[in-house]
Amino acid sequence: MIRTTGYIQIDRLHALNDNWRKDVRCYVATFVLWRCRIAMVIASIITSTMGMAEVSIFDGYNPISYSLPPWRDRPVTEVAAGMFDSDMEGVTGMSPKRVEADAATIRVYNLSTATAEDLAEITEAGLDSQRLMDNKDSFCLKAHGGRLYAVGADDRGTAYALLEVSRLAGVSPWVWWNDATPIRRTHMTLPDDYADYQSPAVEYRGIFLNDEDWSLQPWSWRTFDTSQPPGTIGVRTYKEIFKLLLRLRANTLWPAMHESTIPFYFVDGAKEAADSFGIVIGTSHCEPLLRNNVGEWTDSVRGPYNYVTNRQGVLGYWGERLKEAGRYENLYTIGMRGKHDGRMAGVKTMAERVGALRDVIDDQRTLLKRYVGKDITAIPQVVVLYKEVLDVMNEGLTVPDDVTLMWCDDNYGHLTCLSDSSRRKRAGGAGIYYHLSYWGRPHDYLWIGGTQPGLVYNEMKTAYEGGARRAWIVNIHDPKTSSYQLELFMDMAWNVGSVVSAGVEAHLGSWLTREFGSEAGAELTPVMREFYRLCAVRRPEHTGWTQVELSDRKAYPRGRSHVVDTEFSFSEFGSEADRYLEAWTALAEKVKTIEAKVPAERRDDYFAQVKYPVIASGLMARKMLEAQRGRSYAMGQSGASLWERDTLMLGAVARSQWAYQELRRLTAAYNDSLAGGKWRHILSMSPRDLPVFNPPVLPVGLTGDEVEAWLSDAPGSVESDGQGYMALDAVTFTDASFTPQPVAMLGHSGMAVPVPKGECVSYDIDWAADGDALLLTALIPTQPVDGGDVRVAVSIEQGEPQVVSIKEKGRSDGWKENVLRNQARVRTIHNLTPGRHTITIRALDNHIILDQLMLDTRQDRKFYTIPTHQYNFEPM
Repeated sequence: MIRTTGYIQIDRLHALNDNWRKDVRCYVATFVLWRCRIAMVIASIITSTMGMAEVSIFDGYNPISYSLPPWRDRPVTEVAAGMFDSDMEGVTGMSPKRVEADAATIRVYNLSTATAEDLAEITEAGLDSQRLMDNKDSFCLKAHGGRLYAVGADDRGTAYALLEVSRLAGVSPWVWWNDATPIRRTHMTLPDDYADYQSPAVEYRGIFLNDEDWSLQPWSWRTFDTSQPPGTIGVRTYKEIFKLLLRLRANTLWPAMHESTIPFYFVDGAKEAADSFGIVIGTSHCEPLLRNNVGEWTDSVRGPYNYVTNRQGVLGYWGERLKEAGRYENLYTIGMRGKHDGRMAGVKTMAERVGALRDVIDDQRTLLKRYVGKDITAIPQVVVLYKEVLDVMNEGLTVPDDVTLMWCDDNYGHLTCLSDSSRRKRAGGAGIYYHLSYWGRPHDYLWIGGTQPGLVYNEMKTAYEGGARRAWIVNIHDPKTSSYQLELFMDMAWNVGSVVSAGVEAHLGSWLTREFGSEAGAELTPVMREFYRLCAVRRPEHTGWTQVELSDRKAYPRGRSHVVDTEFSFSEFGSEADRYLEAWTALAEKVKTIEAKVPAERRDDYFAQVKYPVIASGLMARKMLEAQRGRSYAMGQSGASLWERDTLMLGAVARSQWAYQELRRLTAAYNDSLAGGKWRHILSMSPRDLPVFNPPVLPVGLTGDEVEAWLSDAPGSVESDGQGYMALDAVTFTDASFTPQPVAMLGHSGMAVPVPKGECVSYDIDWAADGDALLLTALIPTQPVDGGDVRVAVSIEQGEPQVVSIKEKGRSDGWKENVLRNQARVRTIHNLTPGRHTITIRALDNHIILDQLMLDTRQDRKFYTIPTHQYNFEPM
């Protein structure tokens, strides 16, 4: 018998002998009118035969049966039941039956509506109802007496409980958004002692639909909901988003708000739909009190969006929305920024900003008391400490104790601040606004979901340990692009301890197995681990070495720089560029091979989540690097003869052109063929039409036939001196003053090492050279979450420790370089003699994460990515 403890047993094998089968037929013939007793006898025989008791959820012959509690105010349980019906029909081929509780195999209860009789039955089943009542949104699945009890603390908790049964049956949360078609099952059972209590680690868990112009929004009105006016994300789309949030055990949405998009509150039925799905609506850092300024404020009608000069106009504007939406469940953003993503108007000095924001918050809370509830402390409010608002807070702005302080990352996934010991005592607690996609300086990343899972894991673990547990909101432009990272984020918001105890690599492996089957999942884990490592070396969007929003508009039209040569070397140590391209090529081949092992029902899912991002990222790298190689040969920047240069140049040009055309073809397949055209217009291979996405910049152009003729030409080999050089991944430490917990899928090494403040790691090396050597220490480009510094002390043997810092003010040139490289590097010089040496790195501040080390006698050697040794290490 196949039995997986803690999960529904799938495709159970019946190892029953002929005598058992004869006994069953005998019982059926004798007691044909006593069906209930027959079922009990058969269950008894199964138990005695197999040596254990089980709850049969689906026997392969009869539809799943379940009962449903009444709902009072919001039909979220009914909505979840409709999703469950569809799920189970996909899994079993039969529509489930809703029956009375006495006849149901799955009994669903909502403690907020439970009768005394319900509570008595729940208690008799051994379920601790008080444990649920103490935690909002919590639920429990409990097997007892041949039935499964699905009990929620409230409406949302009950919906989560029912959808958890779908998860156990193998239904992916991405069943609709990634076309993860359910795999058919013949049997589903649970052990009779199965019990699973779940409650959220973070109270408000959700997404901010942002930068939607090139994906979600055009797909919604052009493909999915074509009856809507241009620019509309229709209610049909929002309903599918709400379903996904329920499946991810999330509960909050900040709606799309760009100027090109129809505001959420102007979409008929959108707010009512959110309420019916149990979704809390909030708004972003620049949209106070549920107002979308760029879509709802018109200067010609209301005057300037300026609290200082137009106070009554602004207050009336906020009050209108509160009168309209205050009766729903909302999360209210308070404070004020500019009309869009800019500074507050009407103030110049820091003192004016502090005073004006203080007055704004006082007036906003007066409005909330007037339109939402008398007890202002019971109304959930957040102040988002984004960009200059954090500076204002640090300069003396006091925020009421019941308001949640929402800290932010630096737009590239690195936390910038957390509550200190005194702020952790605040009744409103703290939250996090995080990014998985971004539009802005130094450069967007809106195309490929390349954020390293290890970064998400480490930063959100740090946030939780730092007391940010009230609200987690993550910025995405559509749910498909970063599906895995989004689910990782939500899983941590729901149960951070479970993810931390398993580790991020195990979490990824489980996700891949669930999505693509055990055989494919096992092979894909190292593939995706390497994919995220290569994206850390350079995101596909950043391979043009370009920037956006540059201030010199004369030199850079529209503030955008032109594509230039990358910093990858084509000459030293076997060529960084060639190693990078070879790694992408190897990944693409593995992805194509593994595809045959993916169930047919999941091939579209596989294309969207694995095949496209891996192959497209490699094609972008080849487009850029081969174009650079071709330009180099054309300019005579090599020792080759003229004839050799021409030959090598044309081969490089052909490969670059081929990569660009393949990228176009692959993207067209995503939009036109995936799921029969369901996702047409969801993916752009040139979001915002930035220069990096343009055709390659080449010294000559080739026709299609010429490209084919030159593709077989391989790049020339390069020599390596290999003298006076040593590189290490941080994870290869020899000793440590603490027990390191390396983080998989983080950094250029793919296995970075967090070092707590005051602790150190050491590396023993054998060195052959004599004299001064440069030690390059590479770290994850973190920020000082405690308002201090980010320093390490570097020493070799008894040498005086050299203190260096990676702290960079946001938007400085140093910060831009660090986040584009996904690595911050500090330099120290050490005088060494031949022999054995010990390098020691000590963390002097919090938020230190080591990635790589490089020791080199040549202080002018330029590497973009540090080539390091291979290692075999089991991640923590």
